[in-house]
Amino acid sequence: MGFWSFFFILVVLGLSVHWLATNKALKLNAKLEKGSRLPSLPSYYGTYSLLLIIFPTSSLLLLWIVGKPFILEYILSQNIPQQLSANFDGDPSMLVDSIKAVDLERIFPGTNPLIVESATYFKDLNNYSNSFAYFSILIVAFLSSYFSLKKISTTFKARQAVEKSNINLLIFSSTIAIITTIGIIFSLIFEALRFFDEIPFFDFLFGLSWSPQTAIREGQVASQGAFGAIPIFSGTLLITLIAMSVAIPVGLLSAVYLSEYATPKVRQTFKPILEILAGVPTVVYGFFAAITVGPFFKDLANYSGFNIASESAIAAGGVMGIMIIPFISSLSDDVISAVPKSLRDASYAMGATKSETVKKIILPAALPGIIGAILLAVSRAIGETMIVVMAAGIAANLTANPFEAVTTVTVQIVTLLIGDQEFDSAKTLAAFALGITLFVATLFLNLLALRIVSKYRERYE
Repeated sequence: MGFWSFFFILVVLGLSVHWLATNKALKLNAKLEKGSRLPSLPSYYGTYSLLLIIFPTSSLLLLWIVGKPFILEYILSQNIPQQLSANFDGDPSMLVDSIKAVDLERIFPGTNPLIVESATYFKDLNNYSNSFAYFSILIVAFLSSYFSLKKISTTFKARQAVEKSNINLLIFSSTIAIITTIGIIFSLIFEALRFFDEIPFFDFLFGLSWSPQTAIREGQVASQGAFGAIPIFSGTLLITLIAMSVAIPVGLLSAVYLSEYATPKVRQTFKPILEILAGVPTVVYGFFAAITVGPFFKDLANYSGFNIASESAIAAGGVMGIMIIPFISSLSDDVISAVPKSLRDASYAMGATKSETVKKIILPAALPGIIGAILLAVSRAIGETMIVVMAAGIAANLTANPFEAVTTVTVQIVTLLIGDQEFDSAKTLAAFALGITLFVATLFLNLLALRIVSKYRERYE
């Protein structure tokens, strides 16, 4: 049985059970005496029966998808021909991977016949196990539908059962999100601790030289590398400051204009155009920065009589600021528009002008939301990679000069993890140290922003 056949049968079964349960509830209602009704609407009985099919089948299917690779690999490893395993030099898992990698439709000439035989066995095992799993899940679905129909009665409260199922689903989703977050944090921590076993923590955090090239062979020159992250942090901060200096004024002023000064027709025209910038891929911004903005600043600098690097922080930060404008503009516009009209009317009644109302009433009242928009923009700037790679380069320079090439944390993480890497060298593990440092810094910014938002929110509530 193929997956799509299984899925079609399951959908038909679910819709049929929903219809049967709803009709059974309607018939029960019709048979009851006047004034007496089922404790829930008939549609709730149909929804309950459908949920009773969806939940167990989805859980079983998810368990099968997760556990199938381990089960099949174990069965395959136990059924590899003795002659093949005896003549194979290497780890048994490598032999299993070799068997799984065989393409039976295009067998490479010279492939061991025993490997081909095992690959055929694995393919058949995969097909038969899928059919068995789908058939078992369908049996569970039919049993669930039978019991759900049997449960419909004048005493069963279907609405409460459906609402309880919805609450359980929300709790499950929240738990998955929390577990995923905890897993990400601990994976970063464990790998970062391995890095700090090789490189001292303070050397990494306060070192002034970043050159993570380690030795390929013993005795090679510069075998230790240099893992001082200050140049990377300073480059990240520099590009973020340049981007924010472009995005915050333009984004905030455009939000004020669209929400307070623009006519409805102008607002309906220009706001979608402005938000198109948010949908442009970052690689396009990178090309724009590398091909247009970077050469423009270089030509301008040459004309003015000073030098500027072909890959500079100002080019990357300026283009990144253009990319971030829609985030600040759209969110700030929504926040400003949500300020109660009564505050505006009270300001006008006191004789304030429109500009005075915006500066002294609307913006202070909307400040918590504006800070949230700016925080989101800062996080977006810190996490940007493509623009920095294409316009600012990957050189880790400790400088505050926006006309020189710098790099950022995210760019270095990508650079360190390019290609096939073994996670047993300081060079590769440095990516996790940078990741956990960036995580802590972002967490600190979030806590600081929540503190500021809470302070101003108390003032205006």
